[in-house]
Amino acid sequence: METIVVVVHVIVAVAIVGLVLLQQGKGADAGAAFGSGASQTVFGSSGSGNFLTRSTSVAATVFFITSLTLAIFAKQNTSTGIVDGLPIVNPALLTQPVSPVSDIPQIDAGQGTSGAADIPVVPADAASTPATNP
Repeated sequence: METIVVVVHVIVAVAIVGLVLLQQGKGADAGAAFGSGASQTVFGSSGSGNFLTRSTSVAATVFFITSLTLAIFAKQNTSTGIVDGLPIVNPALLTQPVSPVSDIPQIDAGQGTSGAADIPVVPADAASTPATNP
């Protein structure tokens, strides 16, 4: 049922776009006063205004109905919470106590730290004289 509503919704959306593009603007009727109104004879002597306007109204009504129907389908398919239905990999991990801080290995001050002896020293005479290019 939901698939049928989606298909109808898409077809009506494309129809609305086509119907809106077929309609003339407000200033298009001024050309008919000077004798260029022959293009409207396809839809009868009254022009395409009534036919296209009514067709667009019907298509818009169907579009709104299908939109509301799809919203109702989406509401019925949602669960009550965000995490409902998600698998728990290992339920024992939820009840396992957290290890105390004393079990965490400590880094000794001499291991992995750089002291002042590791920093290279710039000679005093090299720092005061600018480098020259030969």
